[in-house]
Parts: sequence; C-alpha cells; structure tokens
Amino acid sequence: MTHYLLCDLKDDPRLIAEYESYHAPGNAWPEITASIRAAGITDMQIFRAGNRLVMVMETDDTYSPERQAEMNAGNPKVREWEALMDTYQQRLPFAEQGVKWVPAHRIFKL
Repeated sequence: MTHYLLCDLKDDPRLIAEYESYHAPGNAWPEITASIRAAGITDMQIFRAGNRLVMVMETDDTYSPERQAEMNAGNPKVREWEALMDTYQQRLPFAEQGVKWVPAHRIFKL
C-alpha cells in the first residue's frame, strides 16, 4: 500500500540544509532505517518544495500506524532521532494535537 504524508520544515535555509544533510544517502542513522523496515515499510522517500515535505511510503501487510507508533515509543534511538528532527520540523497548522506527519487523502486519479 502507498501512503502520502505531509509535514513542514521551519522556514530557515540553514535548518533546511541541515535537515537535508541528515537525510542524504548514507546519513540517516542505521537504527532509524532498521526501525522503519521493522515496522513493515518497504520503501520511503521524502520530497521537499520550499519548506513543505511530502513523504511517500510503501508498506507491506504487517504495517499499521498504531504498531509503528508503539514500536517507536519503545525505541530510545527513534525517540532521540524524533527529538532531533523536531529541531527542524514544524506541525502543519491544521494538524491534530500530537500529529507531526499528516496523512494526505487522494482527491483525484486519472
């Protein structure tokens, strides 16, 4: 299944460059990529336009957002990574309390 999620970065060129550096090939912490795969995510890509991020995830049948949240909560390295990423990210103005990456809903398909 394909999932699309949105998040914003703080609109600061220095912070955006640092965020991109953390996500450059080979720079994401290995514990983070391992936890992503363990959650049932088979592919993940993040795109940026201005300070808006779009994450595209491909998942297998074992994936559920609730399961991933539970796994992340029990993983100190993921919590450390998320705290670090909070330095760069900001919630969308319409995001529900506690939601960083907001799911996008398809409204058109050709």
